[in-house]
Amino acid sequence: MIEDQIKLKTGEAIKNLYGKTIDISQIQLEKTNREHKGDFTLIVFPLLRFSKKSPQETATEIGNFLQENMDEIVSYEVIKGFLNLTLNDKYWIDFFLSHLNEENFGFKSTKEKVPFVVEYSSPNTNKPLHLGHIRNNLLGYSISEILKANGKNVVKINLVNDRGIHICKSMLAWINWGNGETPESSGLKGDHLIGKYYVLFDKKHKKEIKDLVHRGYTEDDAFSNAPLMKEAQELLQKWENADEDTLTIWRLMNDWAYDGFNETYKRLGVDFDKTNYESSTYLQGRDLVEEGLENNVFYRMDDGSVWVDLKNEKLDEKLLLRSDGTSVYMTQDIGTAHRRYEEYHPEKLVYVVGNEQIYHFDVLKKIIQKMGGDWFDIIYHLSYGMVELPQGRMKSREGKVVDADDLMDEMFETAKKTTEELGKTETFTKEELTHLYNIVGLGALKYYILRVDPKKNMLFNPEESIDFNGNTGPFIQYTYARIQSIFRKAEKGPEEFLSELDKNKIELLDAERDLIKLIYEFPQTVENAGESLSPALIANYCFELVKSYNSYYQDTPILKRVDPEIANFRLVLSWLVSKIIKNSMGLLGIEVPERM
Repeated sequence: MIEDQIKLKTGEAIKNLYGKTIDISQIQLEKTNREHKGDFTLIVFPLLRFSKKSPQETATEIGNFLQENMDEIVSYEVIKGFLNLTLNDKYWIDFFLSHLNEENFGFKSTKEKVPFVVEYSSPNTNKPLHLGHIRNNLLGYSISEILKANGKNVVKINLVNDRGIHICKSMLAWINWGNGETPESSGLKGDHLIGKYYVLFDKKHKKEIKDLVHRGYTEDDAFSNAPLMKEAQELLQKWENADEDTLTIWRLMNDWAYDGFNETYKRLGVDFDKTNYESSTYLQGRDLVEEGLENNVFYRMDDGSVWVDLKNEKLDEKLLLRSDGTSVYMTQDIGTAHRRYEEYHPEKLVYVVGNEQIYHFDVLKKIIQKMGGDWFDIIYHLSYGMVELPQGRMKSREGKVVDADDLMDEMFETAKKTTEELGKTETFTKEELTHLYNIVGLGALKYYILRVDPKKNMLFNPEESIDFNGNTGPFIQYTYARIQSIFRKAEKGPEEFLSELDKNKIELLDAERDLIKLIYEFPQTVENAGESLSPALIANYCFELVKSYNSYYQDTPILKRVDPEIANFRLVLSWLVSKIIKNSMGLLGIEVPERM
């Protein structure tokens, strides 16, 4: 990269001008702010200890040295302690031409062997996927694709929460009031049917709590002493004791949930390399807890429950086994983490889980460390903020959620309405229109969610997400389709224009230079997104590229009224922009249509 060459030459300048040697990593170089002339800016202030001169004088001397010793630097400008360097057009043209035939420009071709494990989705089999799950799935999938583009050997894992008290609540409600209802008899997706009974349990349970409170119980005592909750706890114990009747119902209802989840995943465009089930990992976790108990890492209370003391680590005390011997989430996560380490010996174990679980993962890492797991520091919790709606937070137990399937239906209809209002689909077949509405609707949904930094809470607005004139997925998709339409009008493919291109006759407009500079930033953006595990960097880069291209397209003739040599270059430039748009959106899991 040219930045590395500039830093090396700056080191030479300091050696030649001031007789000092500097560690190249200490040289600060960044992209020049738009309000100033230049491509890269050298921060001069840290170098004054070598020059013993003013910022202005130091910057001027280094600027002169760089211009004299680097053919790429055509001019420089000093503003206080900042040295703004401008590269010549030849450098940008050569860079542009050298990457035209790279199908995956910006992606690393070498692949590492050590796995990079990413867990995401992690649904509970007592309810369908909702808007919060959508953010989880989109983040997990996009992060995995970005890591692959950075040469990582990614293993995508879905850990299904298929056991526990919440599952037993849905089971109990179905046993008591289901009358044998099935997805087939009800016409509901399996996960929706189970969610219906989870909500029903909550309603019945709340009624019992209210009755007990009227009889003098506290809210907390009423919650745990309500007959339904006791029945659910008994059902959980039967499950852990492998009661066959209980397991039969559990398998039946979980299969309904899996069928429903898979249908939603397919439509959402996410997938996994492997699916784990908590029902097969919690026993290993329980064994590890018992082992830790024997080694005095944990302790048993008088009621038989098992705990870990993390007060010295400012994490308080944590329950690991209930008094009745049943497991908690932490128990199974201990087992799951150990199993993954033993299976993969990964570079990282990334958990894509909401920020309400920050404490949970801090505890998990500390427990594994206490148990002698020197690999505890490979665990990384990618915490993300809540997705909120104008009416407030979602509550699954009360049925106050934005269902993932319903939301995708709504996005399809919104895409259909918005696209039809633009009136440019007369030549599409019915099948092509259905495909287009799906692409645009899902593109709007995915981009709107992924453009936000994962750590931030966000407000989702479906109508705003599908605007064709803002920082949205459809705006980017439309730009890609617009570029493809240019080649259809030209009736020649990009490769033909490339073969006719004479690099010696290329003269860059300011807008063209700006576009090439943005193209130059793509590989570093992909790398930064991989290091920070943030798809938002890709999304916002893509928007900046598209915004810059659209401005160029509006002000500059591409195909008509220009010399053929100029047209060749502008078409090839448009082609490379479109490839980067497609690759960028692909990293976000978003498809781009060839026409809109």
